[in-house]
Amino acid sequence: MVFSSLIFIYAFLPIFLIIYFLIPGKSPKWIMVRNAVLLIGSLYFYAYGEYYYVIIMIFSILINYLLALGLGEKKEKSFSAAKAERARKGIMVFALFINLGILFFFKYYLFFAENINNLILTVTKDMSVPVFLLPEVRLENPVGISFYTFQILSYVIDVYRRKYPPEKNILVMGTYIAMFPQLIAGPIVEYPEVRDSLRNRKVEAKDLDMGIKTFIMGLAAKVVLANQIGILWSDLARIGYESISTPLAWMGAFAYSFQIYFDFFGYSLMAIGLGRMMGFSFPDNFKDPYASCSVTEFWRRWHITLGRWLKNYLYIPLGGSRCSMAKTIRNIFFVWLFTGLWHGADWNFIIWGMLFFVLALAEKLFWGKILKKCKPLSVLYMLLVIPLSWVIFAIQDLSALQVYFTRLFPFIPHSYASNVASGDYLRYGANYAFLFGMSVVCCIPAVRHWFEKQRETKFGVLLYLGMFFVSIYFLALGLDNPFLYYRF
Repeated sequence: MVFSSLIFIYAFLPIFLIIYFLIPGKSPKWIMVRNAVLLIGSLYFYAYGEYYYVIIMIFSILINYLLALGLGEKKEKSFSAAKAERARKGIMVFALFINLGILFFFKYYLFFAENINNLILTVTKDMSVPVFLLPEVRLENPVGISFYTFQILSYVIDVYRRKYPPEKNILVMGTYIAMFPQLIAGPIVEYPEVRDSLRNRKVEAKDLDMGIKTFIMGLAAKVVLANQIGILWSDLARIGYESISTPLAWMGAFAYSFQIYFDFFGYSLMAIGLGRMMGFSFPDNFKDPYASCSVTEFWRRWHITLGRWLKNYLYIPLGGSRCSMAKTIRNIFFVWLFTGLWHGADWNFIIWGMLFFVLALAEKLFWGKILKKCKPLSVLYMLLVIPLSWVIFAIQDLSALQVYFTRLFPFIPHSYASNVASGDYLRYGANYAFLFGMSVVCCIPAVRHWFEKQRETKFGVLLYLGMFFVSIYFLALGLDNPFLYYRF
């Protein structure tokens, strides 16, 4: 089930909210009942369509609840401080093994097995030795597993660091991990951001109003912009990359750049809006990333909660930038390698991560100072980096990726026979000119601020109603394709 579907908007959400608000929220006891409704509703939401994977989530909740309790302060006199600390470290290592092991098995095992087997076959092809290959088990990637695994890890690691005591109420813990608004594709919510709300929250009329309007804004971004401009990118794959002109290849790169932004930004807005309707305040996940003047700035604005997680739980523990230059470079390398692999188990994601490693390192050493001094250069730089990086991200087949780059840059030598339709970019340009214009306008920070200001006006009511009905119209046409980030 996805937020941008008629069954969610007209069935699941209204039924859930009616049950949720029939329960009074004036006392901690009734808040716990609301938590139970939210937890059951979230598990149903997650199980819809792939019910067998909900077992993994329930297991993760139960095992991490127990492990976090084990990481709490030990009061027994028989335990010395040193023994207690060794026990805590053992539990923490086991927690990392369990959580990362589940993630690796479902998301990365096949990729590593295939590559290790290929390496073994390559090395031993001329040798008369027995070959032992890893079984190549093909499993469907559970939806949102990367997101809720990172959320669980942030909780367990913070308990280990004694930032806060472990949650003793399993209902509260389960609700935090499984609540459906941010379950599938974030934002990655850290426990302190919702801890108080899980025990004491009020939902006033203004919260419902703000939540509904935020949801509608996200729905329109997804359905009206991302889905529609994404058709152009899909068409190029059907045509065949070798048969598109250079202008059309660049149009496709920009189309995918807009599609993935409004797709993920739209989901985040809908998640934040749904949370607001239920009394939660989720962190922002985007802050006008396409207005950035450098890669470093871009990643402070894009998927903010992922960047925060990587900084707090990987970069800083490795030493951050408070160490020698060689170690700082090592830390940046691991962050970007991890970022690439987090998004997917394939070589294009590793290449994508390494591209940003090189650019981020160059900006840190010298390139960033030049960009700050020359605004036109920084704009041109990002106009090239953003679409080119998303092309690498989007095309998993490396041979197809190579073909696409030869269409972007026709001076690159190639061996395939191209059969480019004359004037293809003119036809597509005429069909998508309005959507490109709308996408560019909606990426401007001032436009987003204007939309947010209209929430409080009478005109804003009509504006958001119009956005909602246009979105529903497109959904009724059957254009409710899933969110791109679901597979990451």
